[in-house]
Amino acid sequence: MDSFETFDIQEVPLQSSLFRTRVERFLERNGLRMEALDHYYTVQGADGEILAGAGTAGDIIKCVAVDSSERSSGLTVPLISWVISEAASRGLTALKVFTKPEYEPVFESLGFHTIAMAPLAVLMENGRGLEDYCGYLRSLRTPGPCGVAIINANPFTLGHKYLLDTAAARVDTLFVIPVGEEGQQFSYKERCRMISDAAPKGVRVLDASAYQISAATFPSYFIKDLSDVSETQMRLDLDLFGRHVAPALGVLVRFIGSEPEDALTAGYNALMRIVLPHYGVSVVEIPRLEEENGDPVSASRVRKALNAGRFHAAAALTPPSSHPFMLANLAFKALQAELDTPMKPGLVGPGSNGAHSDMSIALMQKGLNAIRPFLPGMADAADVRALTRIGIDAEEAMLAATGGVNTHRGAIYALGLALNAAFKVLSGSAERDIERLMQSCMARIAGEQSSESINEVPARDESNGSAAVREYGVKGARQMAADGYSALFADWLPFYRGIASDSWRLQKTLLRIMSTLDDTCVIHRAGYGRAQEVKREAAGLLQSFSPEGLEALCGQYAREGVSPGGAADMLSLTVFIESILN
Repeated sequence: MDSFETFDIQEVPLQSSLFRTRVERFLERNGLRMEALDHYYTVQGADGEILAGAGTAGDIIKCVAVDSSERSSGLTVPLISWVISEAASRGLTALKVFTKPEYEPVFESLGFHTIAMAPLAVLMENGRGLEDYCGYLRSLRTPGPCGVAIINANPFTLGHKYLLDTAAARVDTLFVIPVGEEGQQFSYKERCRMISDAAPKGVRVLDASAYQISAATFPSYFIKDLSDVSETQMRLDLDLFGRHVAPALGVLVRFIGSEPEDALTAGYNALMRIVLPHYGVSVVEIPRLEEENGDPVSASRVRKALNAGRFHAAAALTPPSSHPFMLANLAFKALQAELDTPMKPGLVGPGSNGAHSDMSIALMQKGLNAIRPFLPGMADAADVRALTRIGIDAEEAMLAATGGVNTHRGAIYALGLALNAAFKVLSGSAERDIERLMQSCMARIAGEQSSESINEVPARDESNGSAAVREYGVKGARQMAADGYSALFADWLPFYRGIASDSWRLQKTLLRIMSTLDDTCVIHRAGYGRAQEVKREAAGLLQSFSPEGLEALCGQYAREGVSPGGAADMLSLTVFIESILN
């Protein structure tokens, strides 16, 4: 091969399936597996063949390989130096790398130092990240016996509370470190709030560690036998905890919950009892809380109930402090279900922008993701002023995310009312007639929100819906809320329940809503007369439903610019209300 200087180091566009396949084949040729990557840099031969490559995922260097024919050419050091420089240009000044023990000297020559070891892998970093984190931990040390529990709390359950209550009673101070990993049903911030709100006296909830090694952070591409991957990940995690975290906090005991169901977690607990005593840390296993029937209380059961839209089953396994976050989760799922539903006449969905030239499903998703963090606050807002303020903040976040396009203003209003009412009703009443209580509570909140005494929001332009209400005398969003969404409880919800097994359930429920709702979005875009025709067309299609007819109506409304946005909001609201009544 020619000298290294004759070759450029260039980033491969992984979003291209062609280039991604080339990287996969290069790694496979060198005995490695492809992993999720943000960036990948290569040295290529004159024919475009990849000779060496290295990538990054967040602050972790991954998938480092040099072709077997070039391993004496000294490509690794300049390639990794390039990766470090590129990461620094993006603000990442401390990088980690998982590598085989035999490659430890190579990375040491590049300024990396080892922070955790296992027989098949080492973890190294090139900055002060771990040193700074341990300094933070040392600043929290307290006199007297103290212990630590590391929990995921996705979400926080009565089982987690039992673990913390029991552990806290055995030490003066119990440190709780939440798992910082994102990409779960509940965000890191939400999980911290749930833990903090329910933690007993003597518990201190710490910032998450970037040094908790999980399946999400540990790359397995360089371990040939997949059966060794989990144990290697666990041993690295325990070595790092025992060598650095425990001494920094001054803890001599780690509390864990027993694991009767998940074999991987049970294996981790068993390995912990073997490994940590070598670092002077004892492991105390607390039997898991069980229901009267012997079923263990677990976060997986709560998530399963939420995924099935069964709030009451989930609530029975969780403390009240978790309920605003679970309600928010269900509200988000309802909004997501509407967005992900295809073939909605005039509306944005998978494969179609409907009647909209300024919206796409990607833009709608941005708007939806932007309002997600505000939903728990809507649920437990103390009063109408607080609810209004959170709604305004959510709307501003949505508009900032979408470049000023209103993707979810109506949904913010309707779901905000429903969330706040649901939290009040479900946490404060033993009555069984939840539907009636929800109706009356939403109506009361809407009435208070419309009163002049709390109308302190900055003046804004009149909405299209308000204009339609004034001109045609139809019910707008506020009027529907003020009567407790009577059509939803009397018509749309029973219809939705009655077709639970229908694969076209969401589309048919949308048509049902469209056939009865004076949709101010349609009135604004197409006129009052056309809006009445839309109601009749939806009713007719629903009566003799066929996928072909639905597809034809989608095409017609896209051409005409007819968009039943109000009906879409009511579909999300219907799905949400059903989930909290189960």
